[in-house]
Amino acid sequence: MLNRLHIATYNIHKGFSSFNQRLIVHKQRDCLRDLNADIVFLQEVVGHHAKHAARFTNWPGGSQHEFFADSVWPESIYGKNAVYESGHHGNAILSRYPIVSWENEDISAHRFESRGLLHCEISIPRWAENLHCICVHLGLFKKGRHTQLKALKKRIKKLVPAYAPLVIAGDFNDWREMTGPAVAHALDLTEVFEFTDGRVARSFPSALPILRLDRIYVRGFHIENASVHHGRPWSKTSDHAALSTSVIRR
Repeated sequence: MLNRLHIATYNIHKGFSSFNQRLIVHKQRDCLRDLNADIVFLQEVVGHHAKHAARFTNWPGGSQHEFFADSVWPESIYGKNAVYESGHHGNAILSRYPIVSWENEDISAHRFESRGLLHCEISIPRWAENLHCICVHLGLFKKGRHTQLKALKKRIKKLVPAYAPLVIAGDFNDWREMTGPAVAHALDLTEVFEFTDGRVARSFPSALPILRLDRIYVRGFHIENASVHHGRPWSKTSDHAALSTSVIRR
């Protein structure tokens, strides 16, 4: 049923387990594929890292987003945010459907944290409008997040038609739960866990989630369900739990 979409978001911690103990990117790929999501929002995705490639014999040959997408998600994009001597990392979106346009907007609030909004339009068969998707990973500090949320709202109001379906997902680093009033109310968005459970999901740390850091916001959809993927095997694959939801186009 093309009106129904299964969406997931996951901070992959650069392909390493909690506390960077083990390279776990292969297990992460298996877990994500088991979710069978149509669209996946990823944060902390490594595009290139020369030192890791030299150190680990099983380091993926290309970008991690290409490694995850291979043979399952025909379309994938990567927004490079943080650049350093050995390589770079950022956000990514994987899709079963054609990505017809995309842009990565720099929303870094200061020089110590490089952040971006990865925004794409996806063409879903028989949909009158393209689906807009924005993958985010906001900063650790309240002032920076406030600036970044202003940039997010500005971008949506400028580039996303009010009638177009919209999904925003990622790591909001919002343990004080201030994102709802700042984003959802201003843009007529619904956070999927607030709709199903009355409150945004606990997603960190993945072994026993306490903090409510990650979000999936939607507009133009009916929300069927929402799930937090924690405990084994997820607790062994990242410090964040993965979130997923099934939605139906209105």
